[in-house]
Amino acid sequence: MTEPVDSDPDREPVGKPTSVSRITLSHIMTAGDTNLLGSVHGGVIMKLVDDAAGAVAGRHSGGPAVTASMDEMAFLEPVRIGDLVHVRAQVNWTGRSSMEVGVRVLAERWNESSPAQQVGSAYLVFAAVDEHGKPRPVPPVIPETERDKRRYQEAQIRRTHRLARRRAIKELRERRAAEGLDDA
Repeated sequence: MTEPVDSDPDREPVGKPTSVSRITLSHIMTAGDTNLLGSVHGGVIMKLVDDAAGAVAGRHSGGPAVTASMDEMAFLEPVRIGDLVHVRAQVNWTGRSSMEVGVRVLAERWNESSPAQQVGSAYLVFAAVDEHGKPRPVPPVIPETERDKRRYQEAQIRRTHRLARRRAIKELRERRAAEGLDDA
């Protein structure tokens, strides 16, 4: 059961430490998860990443949150049938109604005691929404460790780049349309 972030919409929500919403989602990979090459399909990993990130965003914001964008998804090593995959996620940064969630994907053989190996990472942006699907405020994230502080700063850089890229593309399209080159 989730509680409202704050009953007074004009008041800033109280901040939450990073650790409050940090989670690990684990799943064993089976034959139904494979692609034509016999390794686990990237889409299966992406679904687990989105599931974990969504749980973190909902937990941090105290209610529903929707995926707004996937900023980056890096596949570092193939995942195989029988691997136990661990998807670790946490809120890195918060805006007024949006949150960046960082996700790290690890895999280990289900029947071995060797340490898990990082096989992927991703950054997703979620928007907290109310019962009408409209943006709602989220509590600020409070970085607790030096690693959390670094992730917060890196998330701010990614946000700046994301907004600049969006603005540049919009301006390019407007210029092309003004020149009669609109290829919609």
